[in-house]
Amino acid sequence: MSDDEVEDADREDGPEGDASGDEWSDASGDEPGDASGDATEFFVAHRNLLFTVAYEMLGSAADAEDVLQETWLRWVRVDRAEVRNERAYLVRIATRLALNRLRSVQRRREAYVGPWLPEPLLTAPDVADDAELAESVSMALMVVLETLGPTERVVFVLREVFGFGFDEIAAAVDRTPAAVRQIAHRARGHVEARRPRVTVTAGEARAALEAFRVAVETGDTQGVLAVLAPDVVLVSDGGGVKQAALRPIVGADKVARFIAGGIRKTGASVTGAATTVNGNPALVLSVDGEMDGVLAAQVADGRIVGLYFVRNPQKLTRVGEETMLSRR
Repeated sequence: MSDDEVEDADREDGPEGDASGDEWSDASGDEPGDASGDATEFFVAHRNLLFTVAYEMLGSAADAEDVLQETWLRWVRVDRAEVRNERAYLVRIATRLALNRLRSVQRRREAYVGPWLPEPLLTAPDVADDAELAESVSMALMVVLETLGPTERVVFVLREVFGFGFDEIAAAVDRTPAAVRQIAHRARGHVEARRPRVTVTAGEARAALEAFRVAVETGDTQGVLAVLAPDVVLVSDGGGVKQAALRPIVGADKVARFIAGGIRKTGASVTGAATTVNGNPALVLSVDGEMDGVLAAQVADGRIVGLYFVRNPQKLTRVGEETMLSRR
């Protein structure tokens, strides 16, 4: 299959992103047979990259896994004799599927109960060692990416995170290189205006979270206040399943009262365990020994300026086992 045929197939996608063309199936229309060893080898070699691309575009591991499955099903139907660059081709397939899905899930997120936060991932140490990757998947930046339109987000991720050229991105999003350049410029400006401006080390972030953990576990409200910046923002995601604030809470006093009130209301023992989520220090909070949520933080000048608390049980399935992420 030629690159032009791939583009034609995606232009025929339905409004919900389902491939309606038959270019992806064999001539008989039957399901594909066993994939060749080369197809499997290429896909496995780039699987972590494809997952990372889809996750950064969608903010959901479950949706990213669905994109990977669909990417595989399409990849095994491709005539690889026509493929010049397997990595770019696979990313192109995954990008188009992710873009279609992103347009669909945005409608669902508009009806979501309370703020929607990305699904936290327990990540391996090598993610934290890659500063650019760790920032790109941080909860703080992923929240910013949620404010972009679907095409803007896809273009930003491919260009700024993975370094793809404008011609490659244009082929993936079915735009001209000139249009992609404009979209990238607009998206970059939008993100730069909202992304964290202060860079802190993992050690500094970990120290602030540790002070916060100790204060919460001991019920030290003044200790909580001491580690919070005056204009700190707390965003909590319960998904309508677990109790959470329906709007972001702004200000150290309000955040401290919200935390203290929640602990008093449950009358339970709250503990925190240090972990690494999305390449950055975080806490797994437990209530009476049962995992209750994941807390990620944005830190500046030694104090917490942003708290992202995910309690929705459907989003806590990837914090018990490491998820492999890659930009290569």
